[in-house]
Amino acid sequence: MRSIWNGAISFGLVSIPIKLVNATESHAVSFRQIHTEDGGRIRYRKVCELEDREVTQAEIGKAYEDADGAMIPITDEDLSQLPIPTARTIEIVAFVPEDRIDPLQMGSAYYLAASGAPAAKPYTLLREALKRSNRVAIAKFALRGRERLGMLRVVGDAIAMHGLLWPDEVRAPEGVAPEGGVTVRDQELDLADALMDTLGEIDLDDLHDEYREAVEEVVAAKAAGERPPESREEAAPGKVLDLMAALESSVRAARESRGGEGGGTDEEAEVRSLPQRKTASRRTPKETGGKKSTSTAAKKTAAKKAEPKKSTAKSGASAPAKKTAAKGTAKKAAGRSTAKESARSTGRSTAKKTASRRRSA
Repeated sequence: MRSIWNGAISFGLVSIPIKLVNATESHAVSFRQIHTEDGGRIRYRKVCELEDREVTQAEIGKAYEDADGAMIPITDEDLSQLPIPTARTIEIVAFVPEDRIDPLQMGSAYYLAASGAPAAKPYTLLREALKRSNRVAIAKFALRGRERLGMLRVVGDAIAMHGLLWPDEVRAPEGVAPEGGVTVRDQELDLADALMDTLGEIDLDDLHDEYREAVEEVVAAKAAGERPPESREEAAPGKVLDLMAALESSVRAARESRGGEGGGTDEEAEVRSLPQRKTASRRTPKETGGKKSTSTAAKKTAAKKAEPKKSTAKSGASAPAKKTAAKGTAKKAAGRSTAKESARSTGRSTAKKTASRRRSA
């Protein structure tokens, strides 16, 4: 790997010669601008707006634009004479627990490589000290014309450095969170936890840039004179009206995609559907007959008669009721008329007449 900066780590009175190497690389597909009519490259030329002519790189310097628009020239010599002790040194200023660093501050990542054999021993010493203390080193260094903040930590057998933003460069999250009092129910939290458990963990090495792969396929097809592959159209997500229903559907879909592991939420869904089945079974007699069924009235009449003598109720009321239920449509109609007459009559005498009519029937 090619180094982008050479210097030393200042660790107290110990100096460790190192080389700075980029720890990351971009695999994004880059494009060029062209003239659509003839395919010619579009290039940017550096032109002086006062002389209206193109200038070379040797003629270009840097300047600071003042508030009133005036340009204040700044030369490389002016910058080289700045009193910055970190011009060629990564100066360690403190050691802190890693959780003290806000991830919002973390930027570019670099590897610090030992420069030469004399740097091997102090480099290893710093690495092992960081390992044993379970802390990271906070350092200051200068790169590309300005002083920066960095965090040194151990990655494998190497020391890595993350460029950090200065604390005043991180914005406060004002006006970002939802306004007003929003309450979340325990059931919603339980479903959210179930969704998190179902999705579980993943090996980050299994993730890849699908967009970049699709772009490469399009480029390869165009280069071969073929038709670019068509992307599948995904259904647009609907508006979420019920958070609980959306969470339940998400858990169910996640479990199906993971091979159907677990079943807690599916069981809860079945339990919730049971009351609907009971309600339907209760409504069935009302919707079929329109009125109370004859069997209900017959049971009430038989129960009244069964109070004086239990044996009579068993032999005289239960047996005829079973026979009546087993007979045809004509006898059902007779039973209905008998039920109406028994409902209109009152007193014990009427009950006796009704019982005698049933026996005769």
